[in-house]
Amino acid sequence: MNNYKKEMGKRLKNERRKYHLTQENIAEMLDISVKHYSEVERGITGLSVENIIKISNILNLTTDYLLKGVTITDKDSFLNFLSNLSNEDSTELLNIIKLIQKYKNK
Repeated sequence: MNNYKKEMGKRLKNERRKYHLTQENIAEMLDISVKHYSEVERGITGLSVENIIKISNILNLTTDYLLKGVTITDKDSFLNFLSNLSNEDSTELLNIIKLIQKYKNK
């Protein structure tokens, strides 16, 4: 778990610096102490779920990137969605696509 915190802390530090924000700026926005935020960036402690969501919005990051270092694109999400469809849902989706194409070509 400690390695996870250190990696997240590194990502936070790098992203914070891109926006030329200080630890004090971020701590104030999250309504936490500077000491606590400093410990987050150093991987000593973590953030609450609420503050993970807040900081992801502040730094314009996905929570997937913040937590796991992984960026998931809309295409990846859509392909994952498609791969999990049942046969019935796949057939229904195909019918919808055909219907859209039919009206698009009119």
